[in-house]
Amino acid sequence: MPEPQRTTTHPVGLLTGRNVLVIGAGTRPSEDPEAPVGNGRAVAVLAAREGASVACADVSPSAAAATAALVGEEGGRGFAVVGDATDPGQSSAMVAEAQRELGELDALVVNVGIGLGASLADTSPQQWDQVLSLNLGAPFLAAKYGLPVMAEGGSIVFVGSLAGLRAATDSPAYDSSKAGLFGLTRHVAKEGAPRGIRANLVVPGLIDTPMGRAASAKRTSRSASLGRIPLGRQGTAWEVAEAVTFLLCDRASYITGHGLVVDGGASAV
Repeated sequence: MPEPQRTTTHPVGLLTGRNVLVIGAGTRPSEDPEAPVGNGRAVAVLAAREGASVACADVSPSAAAATAALVGEEGGRGFAVVGDATDPGQSSAMVAEAQRELGELDALVVNVGIGLGASLADTSPQQWDQVLSLNLGAPFLAAKYGLPVMAEGGSIVFVGSLAGLRAATDSPAYDSSKAGLFGLTRHVAKEGAPRGIRANLVVPGLIDTPMGRAASAKRTSRSASLGRIPLGRQGTAWEVAEAVTFLLCDRASYITGHGLVVDGGASAV
């Protein structure tokens, strides 16, 4: 696994002393020796760089362990948690293990997603259920089990997609699941508010991750896709992680129930 690239910002201790659980902290395997880091791994590493202890949860043991090792290289306390985020029992167990190892949780990040099917006609009911189970069901379960045990003043961040704002892909299941995250975010924000727990959604556009590259490979023209982005380039997982970190920290103390779009202006034009 190549060393993750670094952000251009300098750590200032935004999450010093915080205990963070990142669900979906691994990076999708790639045969590309120069494969970029995924959003979840970048979030975990940046959280550690900003002073947090991080529970790195993933369905893949090797992916979770690799991210935890990178957290350690940043000087942070990190450990791997393995589980299927779509399974209620395993989701609950991941939260419990993170709490047992780190203590009271201050923050929860949920970064999961797959896209299956192309058009309504070519999406099977089984594919629909599979996508909704991971993309929307897993965040629901994480919030269901995570919110009750979080510290007062904590923060939950879901990682969504620009597909939640428009029909951005060929998968109706993917677009619908990501749209549903907006509603879930608002509800979690409402339930968390009495204890000062905030919930927000980061909405990435075209991001250079292993999953993003796989999606881009299916497009007929990458240059045409970039041409629709005012900033003229793909974003990076580190830029997504910077947005997540901001929403986790006290600088975002009066922001809850909202989506922060990270798309280079693509949705603005």
